Amino acid sequence: MEVIPAEPEHRPLLRQLLELYRYDFSELDQSDVNENGFYGYRWLDAYWTESERHPFLFLVEGHPAGFALVRSGRATEMAEFFVLRKYRGQGIGTKAARSLFSRFPGKWLVSQVPGNDAATGFWRAVIPVPFHEQRLDNGQVRQSFDIPPFL
Repeated sequence: MEVIPAEPEHRPLLRQLLELYRYDFSELDQSDVNENGFYGYRWLDAYWTESERHPFLFLVEGHPAGFALVRSGRATEMAEFFVLRKYRGQGIGTKAARSLFSRFPGKWLVSQVPGNDAATGFWRAVIPVPFHEQRLDNGQVRQSFDIPPFL
C-alpha cells in the first residue's frame, strides 16, 4: 500500500473517486446528484492551485484504493478521507492516515459529521497520539491532536 500525492493528471481519477465517496456519504447528508447525475465537489480544482490544499491517492498493488484531501494552515485538517469498500477492514485506512500524519507534523484537526459513528470510531482508533475530542455546535465530532516530527 502506498500514499502518493495526486498530480494534475490524476484529476479524472480523483473526480471519479469523489463521486463514489459522495455517493456513500449521501446516506448521511441526504445530498442529491445534479441534473447530469453527478454529485460534484466544488473545491477539487483548488487542490492544484492553492498551496494549502494537498490531494493524495491510496494505491494497493498499483490499484486505486482511496484518497485523502488535506488542508494545511494554522492546523492541518483532513478535509476528506475515503477508502473503497473493497479495501475497508484491511488496515489500508489506518496505514494511509498515519502516513499522512507523518507528512504533516504539528497540530491536526479531524472532524466527522453527525451520525457518522463508524468514522468517529475509526479516527479514535487510528490517531496515534493522545487527542482531545469535542462535539461542535453543528453536531460534528472533532479530534484535535499534535503529531510530533518523525512519528
